Amino acid sequence: MTDRKNGLTYAEAGVDIDAGNALVDRIKPAAARTTRPGVMSGLGGFGALFDLKAAGYDDPILVAATDGVGTKLKIAIDTGLYDTIGVDLVAMCVNDLVCQGAEPLFFLDYFATGKLEVEAAARIVEGIATGCAASGCALIGGETAEMPGMYAPGDFDLAGFAVGAMNRGAELPAGVGEGDVLLGLGSDGVHSNGYSLVRRVVECSGLAWDAASPFAEGALGEALLAPTRLYVKPALAAVRAGGVHALAHITGGGLTENLPRVLPDGLGAEIDLGAWSLPPVFRWLAEEGGLEQAELLKTFNAGIGMVLVVAADRAEALSGLLTEAGETVHRIGQVVPGVGVRYAGALL
Repeated sequence: MTDRKNGLTYAEAGVDIDAGNALVDRIKPAAARTTRPGVMSGLGGFGALFDLKAAGYDDPILVAATDGVGTKLKIAIDTGLYDTIGVDLVAMCVNDLVCQGAEPLFFLDYFATGKLEVEAAARIVEGIATGCAASGCALIGGETAEMPGMYAPGDFDLAGFAVGAMNRGAELPAGVGEGDVLLGLGSDGVHSNGYSLVRRVVECSGLAWDAASPFAEGALGEALLAPTRLYVKPALAAVRAGGVHALAHITGGGLTENLPRVLPDGLGAEIDLGAWSLPPVFRWLAEEGGLEQAELLKTFNAGIGMVLVVAADRAEALSGLLTEAGETVHRIGQVVPGVGVRYAGALL
């Protein structure tokens, strides 16, 4: 037993306020490059201010979304590759917002760890800023929580919060009907869902994260950390061009679970699995893990990260617009009477 009765500091208890301040100073330039019309105040205050009128909205409806990155974080932690996990965080939120027809306006992050490592945290937040800048979304605030005893050494968690807006009457889905065409936008890999299964497959394969990737150049861990694709700007351009009735972000649950979310009662989707090629990462996961096609389609995006439900007479024009915007577009099916998703053909 000690006779010391005073003199303890917060730092000795495991929380380093100076490190937190150093992180804020480090990330200010990254946040500054995400500034957009409407931002009134950002980092440093007790709250951030945003002017919807200055952002161009005269009768706005606000839309909010929150998400995380799931166990993909474990691969980033195990490999020490932190630069793109923040892009994933942003993408998981803003890709959801555009499905409602909303333009992402601002973003806040929550970063929690047992002991704050400024360099690692800064790389993560700089990735968040990169994702925000690419989405036209301002990084205006967040929270860094240092909580000794809550996390194992080196572990951390991330959550993101995005707010967007649309003018009244622009909500999606709207007008989905039989015969509408499904345009699938190619994914950049696994994105940020299904990583508990990914990690189990890798464990069973006996490969280390630094082993050569069986399906791409570079190391396995690096290949599996390919960031979630940001669909915001091309999707919004398509919506503004007219003819888009709905958008579905293909996340956990895959095409099987996510597409029905934007279809009205009495309508389902018919998808031609021969309309696109299964990317190598999913073929490897399926073969290494012995996955059935139904499991693959219900767990992963299987190469389609976003689906646009469009009027048949606008499908060709919108496909051209999206291609010019840099998307890989596949005409994967149509809206039909029924319930759920029916598949024709095979991916595997």
